Amino acid sequence: MAVRNRASAPRSPPQTLETTTTGTGPPIAPPKKALIFKFCLFFSIPYFYLLYQHYKIEQDLRRSILINAALCVAGFFLTQRMIPVASRYVSKRGLFGFDINKKGTPQGDVKVPESLGIVVGIVFLVLAILFQYFNFTADSNWLVEYNAALASICFMILLGFVDDVLDVPWRVKLLLPSIAALPLLMAYAGHTTVIIPKPLVSYVGQDVLDLGWVYKLYMGLLAVFCTNSINIHAGLNGLEVGQTVVIASAIVIHNLIQIGASSDPEYKQAHAFSIYLVQPLLATSLALLSYNWYPSSVFVGDTYTYFAGMTMAVVGILGHYSETLLIFFLPQVLNFLLSLPQLSGYVKCPRHRLPRFNPETGLLTGTPDGTLINFYLRIVGPKSEKSLCIHLLFVQALGCCFCFMLRYLLAGWYK
Repeated sequence: MAVRNRASAPRSPPQTLETTTTGTGPPIAPPKKALIFKFCLFFSIPYFYLLYQHYKIEQDLRRSILINAALCVAGFFLTQRMIPVASRYVSKRGLFGFDINKKGTPQGDVKVPESLGIVVGIVFLVLAILFQYFNFTADSNWLVEYNAALASICFMILLGFVDDVLDVPWRVKLLLPSIAALPLLMAYAGHTTVIIPKPLVSYVGQDVLDLGWVYKLYMGLLAVFCTNSINIHAGLNGLEVGQTVVIASAIVIHNLIQIGASSDPEYKQAHAFSIYLVQPLLATSLALLSYNWYPSSVFVGDTYTYFAGMTMAVVGILGHYSETLLIFFLPQVLNFLLSLPQLSGYVKCPRHRLPRFNPETGLLTGTPDGTLINFYLRIVGPKSEKSLCIHLLFVQALGCCFCFMLRYLLAGWYK
């Protein structure tokens, strides 16, 4: 978690992080490549098994997915290369922070470049735009919604960077996703119906219910929730990017399962559409994670959290699996419920609702603040920052596994 640079706040002379090269090298530590390699190895097993072995996916659809994946590999290396370069520029402009969870130690006085989510957002947009050349034709039915989705994501990146620079208050933060979602809501031409769960059909009297404008309102609220939920479940090195990587991985696996199990071409295309946007998010986020993992060399800023949340909201809306997306966001839902008394002003809300760091032991202790991080620490006891982040990401992964299990158990009975 970063403390923004304030001219009026006296601090001890800042140190610099280990440099990747001597002399004019970027003032950040090298990327943690081993961590990313282990994750890619683990993720590639179910990915290629579902794509090639378990399901008979059409050749053209598989080709499009693999072309998108190939672009994402290039995007990963481009992002990893650009982050050290961008870190020099943001530091020069005063966009750096100090790590609160290391206060009282030498690492707590290190200037850490902030707002590096802007690099991820730019590379993501380049990948998503280039992919149109390989997959969409001028008369494609999905092209309008695809570009509307990119417009909303681009808008959110811009507003997130504005927040990083201007440090806008919370009441304004809640409005930003609503503004960014406007291109998507205005261009949305899909259905506004929901399938009634089978146990409730006898009470409602119909299988499908048309919600009309209420459905678009729901879409806007989902965008607001997803964007802000990533932003408030934060404060540890690697947590913001880590939770995005876990959820994005689950979304890709879910989409592959739905494509393979369905025989409806439109349904398949909706989930393929989701993959085309989530794979670039996953690849660029992994590159950022290699620098943001403990001990963090860069901070992601609100630019990244807004961008990641909006991207996942967009794919959930246009892929028509918003219910599944919300279950993937189960820890974020719990964190929001715990935070509600403070966010609503009913309970006093400090600027940083972080755990208490003990510089002597190097451990974090839970505070009374209503966050999932503090709640978890109050249950399990003091933890180191790295250990706590791993635990919380494991909880995130368990939430995603619970979603897959729930869908499997309720298949054919619920809908």
